[in-house]
Amino acid sequence: MKVQNRYGKLASWVYHLDKPVGHSFGDLEYYQQRLTGCDGPILEPAVGNGRIIIPMLEMGLAIEGFDASQDMLEYCRQECMSRGLLTTLTCQTFEQFSYDRRFAAIIMPAGSFQLITETAAAMTVLRRFWDHLQPGGRLILDIDPIESIVREANFARSWPVGGDSLLTLTCHRAEVDYVKQTTLSHLHYQHWRDGILQSAELDLFHLRWWGIDELAFALREAGFVDVVVSGGYQHGRQPCKSDQIISFEASRPSG
Repeated sequence: MKVQNRYGKLASWVYHLDKPVGHSFGDLEYYQQRLTGCDGPILEPAVGNGRIIIPMLEMGLAIEGFDASQDMLEYCRQECMSRGLLTTLTCQTFEQFSYDRRFAAIIMPAGSFQLITETAAAMTVLRRFWDHLQPGGRLILDIDPIESIVREANFARSWPVGGDSLLTLTCHRAEVDYVKQTTLSHLHYQHWRDGILQSAELDLFHLRWWGIDELAFALREAGFVDVVVSGGYQHGRQPCKSDQIISFEASRPSG
């Protein structure tokens, strides 16, 4: 049963309701600021429903993206079409994505890099990012602090979707593996109409946490230079204990 981090129909629907296009955790403004003046093509892996890429397109940036979920991509395509925006969106995975050109920047907001739970796979992806960057090109990504990933996360939420329909999400933390630095949560998505269950999905949701020095070392090991670690979406400020997000920016050497 392959249901790990798949973002199926109900999960994508919930994501689009909860995190619509333009919704920001502070990341949208940060990435807009860091990419201002970028005159080359930009890639967003795990583009999702277009929450970030669409405001970037509206800024006039040449950005495209990919995602492993066809359902998420469909939301992104619909949102682009409704705004008359043109970009390239493809269904690809972190480990196997491929383009016939290089990018001036690759961005991964909202902790998407943590969806890669195997260390060897994560290193392969970092090297693939390096390969797809122009000389001097930048990789910018976020991670959540360890505490926010490890703390127990059991909750239930619901979203009215018109008439007597309701979407529900119940999350149960199933496992924390302190050796592999991963968590496993069971995400139960359900669609109800008039109190009758219409459809349901179960996602086995895995995340990997990274230490700050560990990820900085991994970036350098993958060939990146000029690694800058920032706390709280304040570029160049050293992270502190209270930060809810930690950002990394690194470059492919110019030579």
